[in-house]
Amino acid sequence: MKLIVKPLDRQSAGKGIAAIDREAMSELGIESGEFVRIDGDGGTAVVRVRPGQTDERQRGVLGIDGQTRKAIGARLDRLVSVGAADVEPAATLSIALPEGLQIRGNLSSYLREKLANRAVQEGQTIPLSLGLGAAMGRSNRRIPIRVVGTDPEGTVVVTGSTDVEVVDRSTEAVDAAGDVESSAAELPGVTYEDVGGLDDELDQVREMIELPMTHPELFQALGIEPPQGVLLHGPPGTGKTLIAKAVANEIDANFSTISGPEIMSKYHGESEERLREVFEEAAENEPAIIFIDEIDSIAPKRDDTQGEVERRVVAQLLSLMDGLEERGQVTVIGTTNRVDSIDNALRRGGRFDREIEIGAPDTQGRKEVLQIHTREMPIAEDVDLDTYADNTHGFVGADLESLVRESAMNALRRVRPDLDLEGDEISAETLETLEVTEGDFRSALREIDPSALREVFVEKPDVTWDDVGGLAETKERLQEAIEWPLAYPDAYKQVDLQSTKGILLHGPPGTGKTLLAKAVANEAQSNFISVKGPELFDKYVGESEKGVREIFEKARSNAPTVIFFDEIDAIASKRGSGGGDNQVGERVVSQLLTELDGLEELEDVVVVAATNRPDLIDDALTRAGRIERKIAVGVPDEATRREILTIHTRKRPLADDVDLDQLAADMDGLVGADVAALCRGAATAAVREHVRSQSGDEPTAVEDIVLTQAHFDAALTEVTDES
Repeated sequence: MKLIVKPLDRQSAGKGIAAIDREAMSELGIESGEFVRIDGDGGTAVVRVRPGQTDERQRGVLGIDGQTRKAIGARLDRLVSVGAADVEPAATLSIALPEGLQIRGNLSSYLREKLANRAVQEGQTIPLSLGLGAAMGRSNRRIPIRVVGTDPEGTVVVTGSTDVEVVDRSTEAVDAAGDVESSAAELPGVTYEDVGGLDDELDQVREMIELPMTHPELFQALGIEPPQGVLLHGPPGTGKTLIAKAVANEIDANFSTISGPEIMSKYHGESEERLREVFEEAAENEPAIIFIDEIDSIAPKRDDTQGEVERRVVAQLLSLMDGLEERGQVTVIGTTNRVDSIDNALRRGGRFDREIEIGAPDTQGRKEVLQIHTREMPIAEDVDLDTYADNTHGFVGADLESLVRESAMNALRRVRPDLDLEGDEISAETLETLEVTEGDFRSALREIDPSALREVFVEKPDVTWDDVGGLAETKERLQEAIEWPLAYPDAYKQVDLQSTKGILLHGPPGTGKTLLAKAVANEAQSNFISVKGPELFDKYVGESEKGVREIFEKARSNAPTVIFFDEIDAIASKRGSGGGDNQVGERVVSQLLTELDGLEELEDVVVVAATNRPDLIDDALTRAGRIERKIAVGVPDEATRREILTIHTRKRPLADDVDLDQLAADMDGLVGADVAALCRGAATAAVREHVRSQSGDEPTAVEDIVLTQAHFDAALTEVTDES
């Protein structure tokens, strides 16, 4: 039967699997785990089948990966012929490995495990990932192996009883091994299965580039010109270049790359000539894609640049993209992370027809990226990728790749003592012991900072609600304002309720305002940006407001985010109060007002401000729609003080005579910070006694140190006197 080719899910890519809906499987008379033969325009492949998605859009669809698509010469959305295949178990399998592979020992069992349940045939080249890649001394993640013989002949399936032989590369399989080396260049490059978390963006790019190249008659029938260019913009590391590579590889178009420094020349007219040559070469090899990475470096705004060369290059690029001469089937893809720096003339229709933002991935997107980078990795069963997808807010694709790489390096460090560092080769037994554990991932996560938040990122607080004593009503109001909109978005949508934009925590010093902000950011699984007022002020006009803009821009692009302004009265005091600071404070307040309630919506971004002087804050900032929720954090009562004492003494050894209830009663009028100071003072007194005893006749052991009632009484006297 005929089925339409679609991409395979990312986890199954590279494993010789095809996904077909159950109706088509029933019609073909096959069950899950059996094999089918796929015939395309350029070849045939035998793969194992599993059920695909069951929704209406997936009926009559064949999901195969880029490797299989290349083997059969089929592109996406094309019809291929699919039929049941009879595959015998392999008794013997002979494999040739490429020269220069630095592994010694018997690889048979390792290769059998890697090829298990896969259909193979003589002459087939299979790209495999051996171990963690970094141990192989090769830059590419996959190594091509060639099947040079099977018993029985024809297409066979590798089973647990298959005898896998690695043929002697120095004698009988010299030709086969040579074929393996040459086939390394034939391995599929970046495919759609290698792009994670960007399904919508990838669909838009395909629509703009594939349709005009594969079906130009559609545009002729509509009487319109096909799109000429796509501009991909977004933070660094989100996958802009990766998308361009995947599209170029999948549609089999001629791919030309323009690099800014290579184009520029000190000689008059040479830069423009090099640019023309690229476009002329592309026009001669239609269909073609011209890829301009970091286009802002060669096409900056002409009003802002001082160099004459840059202006001429921009003018040349404009005329090439939309000049008098027809461009034909040549599409330009530009990428940048500074879209506002590009000359405005480039961003109109007819040049870059569509601008697609490639932003930081959401939780599902991060999970897809992690699945892509770990699908060839030996991962322990205790590793839960869902947990890491949830806990990596602000991470772009490149950060997640670094996370996986660092965790692999942690696994390598464990086996490094067993490696023969003086030898040139690694033993096959070492490869079989490699495994990436939960501990490796956890350790790597502590080392990687998300690049999208690197300038303003504060490590996610480790404070939980359990670390905040009392304040039950305050906690509940904070949860209602910050956690609920993220946890129950459907309920808010049902009643057309917008989440709160800002919360003001006010009360005496030391009552726990900052602690509450940290706890709510941690409990809501949000990024946390801490803003200290004096850091925003700058002596240059406009820089302070720019700092406020950048903070909110970072927060929007990495939502959900809590922005915490500590002591906000320092930067948002009432306007018109005078002062010789060149009105920088008033300008910062105006910028804050615009960001909180301007034309650009704040989605999943909450501002939490803390102050002990709410009377000094500008009234416009605390009106409805801005920082509208005012939560008082007052002096704790006796029950709350008792809870705070419990929190600060839970890890400290207490003597039997310590009466926390009486201590809580004796601390009337003191705040949470005073309770913490009391516990620190008592602990200091206990350590002081221990140190002094070391020089006496009866030194005490460290295990015998305890905090007594006398220590607490002495500390209470000190705290009360200071207060």
